Amino acid sequence: MTSGEPQAWVTRSGDETEALGASLLGTPAPAGSPCRVVFLRGELGSGKSTFARGALRALGVRGPIKSPSYTLLESYELPAMTVVHLDLYRLLDPEELEHLGLADYHRPGFLWLVEWPERGVGRLPAADLDLQFVIGSDGHRIERIETFKPVK
Repeated sequence: MTSGEPQAWVTRSGDETEALGASLLGTPAPAGSPCRVVFLRGELGSGKSTFARGALRALGVRGPIKSPSYTLLESYELPAMTVVHLDLYRLLDPEELEHLGLADYHRPGFLWLVEWPERGVGRLPAADLDLQFVIGSDGHRIERIETFKPVK
């Protein structure tokens, strides 16, 4: 993503939300690129998992894409990169993240998609991209929240 791209999008179906995920995150970063961290914020049913599924499909994940709601983490090793999908909705305490060994996943060639990042405060790296998902009368609105790190 660059600063010239839209800062907000509206999707009116799951297919449109998946397509947006594919468009924004579906191209692997060049080999050796730093780890990219993307926060996906929003209420239940606002499209976070659907968006993540679109990105994962575009990056090359085949077969079922399991929701990490119960396991907290699903990892997808792809030829060009590894994607870590975290869903922290069921996290009771950020300390629980220590048992997942997240430091092993924060290195070049990795992309993190983090749903409910506010539940992991103090235990997650800073986001390269922070997206807020909102259910509106005209569809699902996805807004880019400014971050301090440039998107690679």
